[in-house]
Formats: sequence, structure tokens, C-alpha cells
Amino acid sequence: MASHRRVLAAHPADALAHYHLGFAYGMTGDRRGEIAEYRRAAALGLRQWDFYLNFGRALLESGDLTGTTVALNQAIVIAPDHPEAHFNLGLAYERRGMLAAALDELQTSLRLDPRQPDAQNMVGLVYAEEGNYSRAREVWNDLARTEPDFEPARLNLAILDRVAQGPKDHAPTDRNTLRTAFTFGSR
Repeated sequence: MASHRRVLAAHPADALAHYHLGFAYGMTGDRRGEIAEYRRAAALGLRQWDFYLNFGRALLESGDLTGTTVALNQAIVIAPDHPEAHFNLGLAYERRGMLAAALDELQTSLRLDPRQPDAQNMVGLVYAEEGNYSRAREVWNDLARTEPDFEPARLNLAILDRVAQGPKDHAPTDRNTLRTAFTFGSR
């Protein structure tokens, strides 16, 4: 971080140095410093897909879902063939309750790289939030079969059994209750 600060002291308009300093802040857990430096880099015109991916992830972790959506959409505009940006945008849309958009982004991510158990798990979660338990079960059964060490799929199947087979007066009916019941995965 000290070397990035020295570069910025000599060249305060170096957008890439602001990005790298922000990334360093993020590695130390300083989310506020990370986002501040990312904002400076964006204001200075940095246009790299990985920058916008990291910016979007930091904003997602901070709870700024609107900013997350803007940053990750920018990453996709710059480099549409990177599954990570689509996956993280799917997470943001899911958290915003935009389930159709979330499903679209998650499925795009999986088309680009089908070997993503976290993305598959999130597809199951979105189906469950929509009340489509049979599709959720199908996704999680397939995931449990193809990725036997991916525990969230097995946990979500067990939760789904309780939700779908429990008494109707005890089954969660709103999206937020369902969302908190299921396991998101390793992210």
C-alpha cells in the first residue's frame, strides 16, 4: 500500500494506481478505503472489466445493491464473456428481489462456465424463492449428484423437504423468510 501511495503522491490522476490501492485496502478488510479508491479510479476513467468486477463485489459486500448493479453491468459491457461478472450480477439481482433478472444472469454465467456449483446452487435458490420447489429440487438433486462434496446442495434439499412438506401454516410464504432459510454456498 505504501508504494501505491507514493505513486499517487507523484501522480494523483493515475486511475490504475487508485484501483490497485483500493484492491490492497480490500485485502486488508478496509472496505470503506477500498470503495473510496475504486470510486476515484472510476471517476478518472478506468475501464477494465476486472476493476468493475472487484468494484461490484466490494459494493455488494457493503450492501450497495444499486451501485453493485451499475458496476457489474459495466464489467459485462467491457467483457461479456466472463462468467464471474454475470454470477455476481445475479447475486445482486437476487438480493434486490429481481428474481427473473437474477435467474437470467446466473444461467448466462453457467452457459459460459457450467462448472460452478455456487451458481447452480443460486439457481436452485431463485427457483425456491419463486415457489417453484420442483425445479429447485431438480437443480439441487443434480448438483448433489455431480458435486457430492458440495454440502450446500444437500443442506438445501433437507431444508426444501421441511419447507415443502411441512404444515402449510408453518411454511415460509415470503421471499425474505425463504431466502434466509436456504444455504447460499461457499461465497
